[in-house]
Amino acid sequence: MFTSVILSKIREYLRYRETVRELSRLSDRELEDIGIARYQIEGVARGAAV
Repeated sequence: MFTSVILSKIREYLRYRETVRELSRLSDRELEDIGIARYQIEGVARGAAV
């Protein structure tokens, strides 16, 4: 049980980092096209990781 909780948190963190990495690679124009401002990247990544 405890191990599965830890593994779940690790997976969430890895999804978060990957999402931040991918969104950060986009230009401001590309981010605007999908409705995200650069300052919102971390919040969007948190929402996507859960």
